[in-house]
Amino acid sequence: MASAKKSGSGVLEKAVNRRRSSKHKEGPIVMDTKAVFTALYDVCEENAAFFSGATKGQVGDTAQRLVDAMTTIQEHARSLEPVISGFAAIYHHFDFDPHIPANGYRSLVKVVRCCLLHIIHKGRYITSNRRSIFFRASHNAAEIEAYCSALCQLRALLYLAQRLLHDNSHGNLFFQEESGLSQSFLREYASMHKGCFYGRCVGFQFTPAIRPCLQSIAISLVAFGDNYKKHQSGIGVAASSFLTSGKYAIDPELRGQEYERITQNLDVHFWKTFWNLTETEILSSLVSMTATQVKVNRALSVLPMPFDLPLVADPTHTVTVSPPAAHIGPGPVQMRLISYELREGQDSEKLLALCRSEGNAISLSLGLKTKRSPPSPWLVLHFHGGGFVAQTSKSHEPYLRSWSQDLNAPVLSVDYSLAPEAPFPRALEECFYAYCWAIKNHNLLGWTGERVCLAGDSAGGNLCVTVSMRAAAHGVRMPDGIVAAYPATLLTVYASPSRLLSLMDPLLPLSVLSRCLSAYAGTDPQVEKQVEKVSTLSMVRRDTALLLRDFKQGASNWIHSLLDRGSADSVRKSVSEASLTSPHADPPVSGKASENSLEKGSLRSQTCQNLGTHTNSGASDVEKNPSQTANHLSTTTANHNSILDITLTPESKPEDVSFFLCKEVDPSVTKAFSSVAIPPPGDEEDSENPREFPEGFEPLRSEQLAEMNVQSSPIVRNPYMSPLLAPDSMLKGLPPIHIVACHLDPMLDDSVMFAKRLRNVGQPVTLCVVDDLPHGFLSLSQLSRETREAANVCMERIRDVFTMKDPPPEMRKHRKLERTNQKPSATKRDHTQLSQVTLQEEDEEEGLFVGGGASVVDEEGLAELYPPTKSEAENIPA
Repeated sequence: MASAKKSGSGVLEKAVNRRRSSKHKEGPIVMDTKAVFTALYDVCEENAAFFSGATKGQVGDTAQRLVDAMTTIQEHARSLEPVISGFAAIYHHFDFDPHIPANGYRSLVKVVRCCLLHIIHKGRYITSNRRSIFFRASHNAAEIEAYCSALCQLRALLYLAQRLLHDNSHGNLFFQEESGLSQSFLREYASMHKGCFYGRCVGFQFTPAIRPCLQSIAISLVAFGDNYKKHQSGIGVAASSFLTSGKYAIDPELRGQEYERITQNLDVHFWKTFWNLTETEILSSLVSMTATQVKVNRALSVLPMPFDLPLVADPTHTVTVSPPAAHIGPGPVQMRLISYELREGQDSEKLLALCRSEGNAISLSLGLKTKRSPPSPWLVLHFHGGGFVAQTSKSHEPYLRSWSQDLNAPVLSVDYSLAPEAPFPRALEECFYAYCWAIKNHNLLGWTGERVCLAGDSAGGNLCVTVSMRAAAHGVRMPDGIVAAYPATLLTVYASPSRLLSLMDPLLPLSVLSRCLSAYAGTDPQVEKQVEKVSTLSMVRRDTALLLRDFKQGASNWIHSLLDRGSADSVRKSVSEASLTSPHADPPVSGKASENSLEKGSLRSQTCQNLGTHTNSGASDVEKNPSQTANHLSTTTANHNSILDITLTPESKPEDVSFFLCKEVDPSVTKAFSSVAIPPPGDEEDSENPREFPEGFEPLRSEQLAEMNVQSSPIVRNPYMSPLLAPDSMLKGLPPIHIVACHLDPMLDDSVMFAKRLRNVGQPVTLCVVDDLPHGFLSLSQLSRETREAANVCMERIRDVFTMKDPPPEMRKHRKLERTNQKPSATKRDHTQLSQVTLQEEDEEEGLFVGGGASVVDEEGLAELYPPTKSEAENIPA
């Protein structure tokens, strides 16, 4: 055993020397896979041999658990080692650029390595402390068992990734069908055990600074789930959740089990309610106290009135921008104006007339004596994230306030209507209307009207792109640039390697993601389900309220069933069918507003059905006569229904999407792929019980299957919903796009493939990949240095939009920053953990992968034997 340990240490020392000798080479320094697995085998064998001797009593039971876990870990590791080495040899072929090492395959391998490092760290801790009288054998056995379970599930995910590699075309990260492999992934996700990733191992793949926050979110979620639907007041729910949170804090296994149950079975309304907790007065007030103080913070409500904008091609002609009308009829568009300085126009009577009652935004002490700054030449138009179903601008205020101060520009954030009550395309309509209104009324916003940048995260990033596509289709002014943080660009259920990470992501589980996307598409089977809260003053009053509610609901359903028979058909025909079958007719929206409200549910379902099933005859006419369409826009003011605009867009087909087409591949590359990829095991003809994993291996299974109500609909392939599927002609008109993605985000492949598509059609695009942070890091920007730095990266991309000439100058040259064993200096801090490149001309490309930072030294000497990269070192728990 001693000789084996010495041999393993020698391998690690050689790996260290190789890493040090290559640290001045270009590109990221990767971990020596062989050294990691050798260290893992050594620590597992040593501990298994030690605890094999303790076989008596309770100590013997715990020792046997440790022996079994260490043995199982070695078994998984021996199967994983060739797979990891194989992926490491070929995953660079899927990168956006040689200087940006990021794609789903890399992310999966990185997560497995993080898990292995945690096991090595824990194993060495056990080796050093197992003879101590303070050694907690049971606790350490539970830790090792948890990571053993996680490693087993990761092994299953790598098998699925090998299947993706086998079935996909070269360079493509998405399996281009919702059946077949994508359906297999959904089936496996529904049955695979996920609780191990939400208990002791929660957030193990992320930077240590963010893990306490993720643990707190997990505890809050399961405690809130305990009291959800108990018909209590908001204060009662909060109090009960606080009282029950203790048991989940001290019992990680119980927390993981409950977290898995909640993510698998509760509907979108639960997630809507939980995510909106940040909107409550208490939490928002606490956050506001710690955020940057601004002089203007106004909640606006813009009435749904049509207005004209000049056409870019011919300013003598105008196009009429109609107010949003999809699903719920015309209604005001809600916005929030944030400005660090009070600027001219921001306290005008016209703007104050639009303010909602929320506001105390301009301090009364300012009065008329306050100096008003001149209008800013810049405006940030922001669309918040939240899966299209939750949150408002209030949840995103902290970083928006910082942006307004650092950029010295006002920020206008749009509070668009949320699904499932207002599915696609309502949010898009409202965001486009807000964009046009801001251009029209720039003098009210403290903006000169010169430069505007669209910025958004997640769902908001999707809306930034689609709003620009609508602006191009209408012929109005385009934004000067787009900054999209971890955007969702493909809302289908296509499988990809990064989406496999949704099995373990604590903030973006696949079951939750699918419910949000189904709600936005209007296919959520529970869109009408409401949760009613009643007082808890007494059991009698609560029971009475439940009885009255049931009676009221039954009577309401009976009355609505009668009304539906008489009026639903006429409403559907007058609003949906008439507008869709008459491309140049103005829909009778204003005259039917009250009727739309009465029949909201019927109109919603019919609108979504028409969006998904309408034939492309109108679209064919547009393709055949583009000039006629343009003339119609410029001379008739284009006052037609916005739903019609989206429906008439030709549905993108695989042959229209260039990155789905296979290019000529080097035979040596094909051979390398085939050495890693694996075909489906067994006979595929046996469709009743298909087997996705090789013989002798089976992942851990859940006791209860997840409810995966993923209903396929043609709507999700609409380019205004999934811009990744837009034809090249629609992408060529977009402004410069800056994408900020997360290396460990299940949506990473959305960003990588969308950046590839933009580059392929000649569009200016930059891709910046942030390491070791979760999806939604902007909302966590106040919690750690890493998240603040990432939020600053987004802010700097916005500054680039404002300061960049049009067309952009030649690509900026970046100074190479090398890894060191010292802490990063203040000047380097804003660039830590980033990988970025700016693309304008392919022959000028030069990028940067920055990973610098101090090596981590712990009592087990892990860093001394094997100094990891910063991202890997931070994943070793303290």
